[in-house]
Amino acid sequence: MNIEIIQLPRFTDPRGNLSVVESLKNIPFDIKRVYFTYDVPAGESRAHHAHKQLTEFIIAISGSFTVELDDGKERRSILLNKPYEGLLIKPGIWRNLVDFSSGAVVLVLCSDFYDPEDYIDDYKEFLEYTNNIEN
Repeated sequence: MNIEIIQLPRFTDPRGNLSVVESLKNIPFDIKRVYFTYDVPAGESRAHHAHKQLTEFIIAISGSFTVELDDGKERRSILLNKPYEGLLIKPGIWRNLVDFSSGAVVLVLCSDFYDPEDYIDDYKEFLEYTNNIEN
């Protein structure tokens, strides 16, 4: 599966902790868009899509949530709960974000600007898309 957990640098002193994300250094792309999700109601989920070209780096800035991943052949679930660790998701991976803790904040760094044509929002279309890529 085309994903990777990346540990971010951590700096700790009596004043608290600091972690850094740098384009083309900690993560393998130039950051062109940043967004965050918060106050997700209990029992709700987010995402339910894949991207054709976009790469994302997802961080649990606060709290925790689970990222359910599917590349059309294999499924995995990854708990994100450390603000110094992120999940790199390359194109062609279906993702659902579930099981949000109270106060969870999701930070997403993107390799490109928003383009609705890059999204695959229907799971059946996603499976057809991944099958066509392989052939």
